[in-house]
Amino acid sequence: EALEAGFYNIDIDSSTLVDLSQPTVQEQQRLNFEKAAELTRFIRENEPGGVTVSIGGEVGEVGGKNTTVEEAETFINNYNETLASFGENLVGISKLSIQTGTSHGGVVLPDGTMAQVSIDFDALREISTLCREKYQLSGAVQHGASTLPEEAFDHFVQSGASEVHLATAFQNMIYDRLPEDLFKDMRSWVMETFESSRKEDDTDEQLFYKERKRAFGPFKMQLWGLSEEVRAVIRSDLEKQFAFLFNKLSVVNTREAVDRTVNPVAVEILSPAALS
Repeated sequence: EALEAGFYNIDIDSSTLVDLSQPTVQEQQRLNFEKAAELTRFIRENEPGGVTVSIGGEVGEVGGKNTTVEEAETFINNYNETLASFGENLVGISKLSIQTGTSHGGVVLPDGTMAQVSIDFDALREISTLCREKYQLSGAVQHGASTLPEEAFDHFVQSGASEVHLATAFQNMIYDRLPEDLFKDMRSWVMETFESSRKEDDTDEQLFYKERKRAFGPFKMQLWGLSEEVRAVIRSDLEKQFAFLFNKLSVVNTREAVDRTVNPVAVEILSPAALS
């Protein structure tokens, strides 16, 4: 479904299958690299002609134990071996997501404020270097970075990260700028719908923060129908944030490199049946 919708950058997150109770790193990672290889084969069999989907693998589960160089090597070696066993000269992953101390969307405290996190930039640097020099991958991926302080973003470049995941920051900015009545409706829907997922010691703020991304779908029509006045504010503030991040992450003035490297392929995207 993702391929048919035109998504050609797909992260395979099978890291939740890692079993740290196993005696060796290879056994701990076995289900992870086997399933990642199987899904890679599936993507290659279904991607459009002329398109090589950029696929990401993942070693450490976000919010869990920090990834080590040994774990990264073990995953990549066994993933490559498993993929090669299919005997089809399949193109493998282009990047590797690791755990360095963050969590998706950050950690919200009982009062609704964000907890400070400490990132292992040494691990990010070592594994990024390993990915590029030994395996010709783009580098390591830093996820869960949205809620980090501004000064942290310089370190991602210095540490050789090839991708940084930031969606939660943009989501937060949109929520903070919504009309009060729409925000209340979305919050009420989240609280009622996901009450069963509340942990015993979760406050209302923690529950809402963890689940509020799920409200964008059911409230899509209301969001699309926001007044131009509200949308103009959201657009302007998002543009400023994008400009800040593009500069911090050193991805400005890259048009020449993109034009030299990327060869766009025209792919017909079929209209979803629901729009008929």
